Amino acid sequence: MMHKLNGRLRLLTASAALAMVMAATAPAFAETPKDTLVEAFAIDDVISMDPGEAFELTAAEITGNTYSMLVRLDINDTSKVVGDLAESWTVSDDGLTYTFKLKSGLKFASGNPVTAEDVAWSFERAVKLDKSPAFILTQFGLTGDNVTEKAKATDEQTFVFTVDQPYAPSFVLNCLTATVAAVLDKKLVLEHAKAVTPSDDFKYDNDFGNEWLKTGYAGSGPFKLREWRANEVIVLERNDNYYGEQAKLARVIYRHMKESSGQRLALEAGDIDVARNLEPGDLDAVSKNADLAATSAPKGTVYYISLNQKNANLAKPEVREAFKYLVDYDALGSTIIKGIGEIHQSFLPKGVLGALGENPYKLDVAKAKELLAKAGLADGFTVTMDVRNGQPVTGIAESFQQTLGQAGVKLEIIPGDGKQTLTKYRARNHDMYIGQWGMDYFDPNSNAETFTSNPDNSDEGKNKTLAWRNAWDVPELTKKTKEALLERDGAKRAETYKELQKTVLNESPFVIIFQQTEVAGYRGNVKGLKLGPSFDTNFVAGITKE
Repeated sequence: MMHKLNGRLRLLTASAALAMVMAATAPAFAETPKDTLVEAFAIDDVISMDPGEAFELTAAEITGNTYSMLVRLDINDTSKVVGDLAESWTVSDDGLTYTFKLKSGLKFASGNPVTAEDVAWSFERAVKLDKSPAFILTQFGLTGDNVTEKAKATDEQTFVFTVDQPYAPSFVLNCLTATVAAVLDKKLVLEHAKAVTPSDDFKYDNDFGNEWLKTGYAGSGPFKLREWRANEVIVLERNDNYYGEQAKLARVIYRHMKESSGQRLALEAGDIDVARNLEPGDLDAVSKNADLAATSAPKGTVYYISLNQKNANLAKPEVREAFKYLVDYDALGSTIIKGIGEIHQSFLPKGVLGALGENPYKLDVAKAKELLAKAGLADGFTVTMDVRNGQPVTGIAESFQQTLGQAGVKLEIIPGDGKQTLTKYRARNHDMYIGQWGMDYFDPNSNAETFTSNPDNSDEGKNKTLAWRNAWDVPELTKKTKEALLERDGAKRAETYKELQKTVLNESPFVIIFQQTEVAGYRGNVKGLKLGPSFDTNFVAGITKE
């Protein structure tokens, strides 16, 4: 009875904290609870919290804080990985077999033990669900038919993973840091699995708990997901069964706030502890406030505009090139992205093996007009672009609209929230789209594969990369991208990625604009806030409040 009572008290305490935070308004000072971190964050991109399905930036951050993987990116040296659930691992001489030994005494938040069977089943589940992030695992030759042999437990503490080719080991290990490789509580998830009728699209008789996990939780990370209300709030609660150092705070609450000015006002008033979507002007104001502070970190995330090659006008090579001359890079760099990014026109972010530092394009309306005329479009044409509400993408889209107009191209901006624009984009139903791409794992293939690989350009294609989403059919680049994974010489591998980037610069339907510098403003009593190099390494377990 005492255990149930304590659990109920914890629930009531969390509910009270959430109510206090949600009721707070910017004009009145309403200090957040001492044991709770409240972050203002645009969370409207979340579609699902299932690690086997989620493929959005916010969901990845939540997964990174609530689930454990076999290995993690070493945030102090991004060229390395460190053990998470895995205590050690070995690679066979032929480069095909990876054997992981788990740490002992591990538990899920539910209290169930973490075993190698849970790891194997999590791999099986992700492959068989075959949702957006599954390709990170299936690229190693895993299929629904062979996954139980290729990813299996040989005893309670040993997991063996067999790949189809002798890839560079660093590539394989980096892929296993991706959130799709999160380890789930098999026993708990199967209790919530829903029976389904097998079909041509999904041949299994249950959903592997996918419907429940869209809002549910079955992990072992330092925090557990307590609640997600779409476009409103995400609540994390400390996991007392976590194997490592316990989280300092009892809970973390992400409040959905999109506007930078609203975040700044709430931060100044004490209604929130951290503001995550500050624009240059508000960031500057926070930096000058003695009660507040700001931090930043370069991110493995690039912002880009893409042109769907199903649109006959956008498929013309001259149009693709012209649009790269119709971005006012200098103006954007000095205004809309000042302090939150830097102009960067290649798909590999700085700091990644093989990253290209060239920015060959400048605003040149006359050059663009020549190219459009060469394409038979001297009088211009009309085109649409799907844009997520919020900055900086709205500001960039409006600037692009204006510069396209100078060349006779009429751009209609179609606004929507993150879920709306992403869903349309992933169905290849757009003309143009502006968005961001964050690395799923810290290896050059993470971005190379999505920008330069498209194994099946049909609407039924399974590898839904950015090249596929934009119907860019590139068999030769696809082959070259795959070959780069088998090159164990780092210098040679880097040269291949430079060549791929140059091709994308010159020929692709991608107008890459800048690399993100992630920023956060926070109150002076918040200690230990550190932004990570990737979107799933913004860890909150070490944060305290004085």
